[in-house]
Amino acid sequence: MSKSPITCHVLDSSTGKPASGVFIRLQILELSKNDGGPDIFHPLAKGFTNADGRCLNLLPPAGSDEEVKEQTALKAGQTYKVVFKTKDYFDKTGRASFYPWVEVCQILVVSCPGRPAHPLLDIIYYQQT
Repeated sequence: MSKSPITCHVLDSSTGKPASGVFIRLQILELSKNDGGPDIFHPLAKGFTNADGRCLNLLPPAGSDEEVKEQTALKAGQTYKVVFKTKDYFDKTGRASFYPWVEVCQILVVSCPGRPAHPLLDIIYYQQT
C-alpha cells in the first residue's frame, strides 16, 4: 500500500507508548510577494496519529490520481510545516500538561520531492522534543 510522501510519528516517553489520536496539520509556506509583507503558512492537509502513533495518510500517495486532482505534489525547494497539537491527547489520557496548549512545529524544506519525509515527535507532559 502506498502512503503519503510526508508521514510522522509521535511517541509518549512518559508512558513508553505511541501517542494515538494526536491531531496533525501539514501547512505550506507562501512567501510574501512584496518586501516587508508577511510570509504565511496555509493549511494543506490534516490527520491523526493511529494506534502506533503514526500518521501515514496526510497526503495522497506520490504519483496517484488523487495527488493530481488535489494538487498536493511536493515541490523541490518548498517549505512545509508539520504542526502537532498535543493538548487534546493529554486531556483524553487524563493528564495535565505543563503547556495547556502546544503547537510543536517542525519545518521541512523539500529538496527531493521523491524522497519521503518522516518527522518524529517525542512528548512528555512537561516537555516536547
